[in-house]
Amino acid sequence: MLSYNVRSLRDDAAAVVRVIRSGAAARRLHPEAPRLLRWRSKCAALARRSGLVVVTGGRTAAANLILSSLDVDVVTTRDVLFTKDRRLSLNGAPRSLYFATAASRSPWPECTSTSLPNLVFAMSASWTGRCPGWCRPARRTVVAGDINDLPGSAAWTQLTGDRLDVWATIGNGDGFTYSARNPRRRIDAIFTGPGVVPISTRVIDSTDVRHGSDHRPVFVELELPAERT
Repeated sequence: MLSYNVRSLRDDAAAVVRVIRSGAAARRLHPEAPRLLRWRSKCAALARRSGLVVVTGGRTAAANLILSSLDVDVVTTRDVLFTKDRRLSLNGAPRSLYFATAASRSPWPECTSTSLPNLVFAMSASWTGRCPGWCRPARRTVVAGDINDLPGSAAWTQLTGDRLDVWATIGNGDGFTYSARNPRRRIDAIFTGPGVVPISTRVIDSTDVRHGSDHRPVFVELELPAERT
């Protein structure tokens, strides 16, 4: 799984495509996808050029986007808007969570991605309370995205209440993701719930990464042990 803030493809879109294709992940989650003029065609073109398909997202999901390979069958999707208050927006866009429940040859977990300012977490009820049944701890879930905050913050603490911060659990090094050219902060992350075992993780760096966006992507390999009846 790859989580990559593509900054609305405002930098080098061709480099973004090469980074996504090199990720070798069944699913890619992209905060800050195209959301303005011709956003649908831009998201579709990104998927097509990356050898993937659009699962959900774009402007209707506050610029979050899920792409997937063809071996994943999507069962259902859902968008949850946190706020329409422009004071709590980021770069003029409202923040939301989006969900995709998918099935493949193995029991894939539910998948969530987000790009949120810390004020939304601080001023809202528990984020899981906004989506009852979807993110309860008993369900297999993965939460990923640009958190726009640092480990140890209120937002990070809320996300790790029932889930593992994959990098803190098995990552090596500082895991800095921002900025792409001079990384000094870890503000992008992937979190896993019970029943989802992280095997490996890395922050991707390359010439294309440094030119494609202002964030570095996070890759994680997951194992999903068979559930007992």
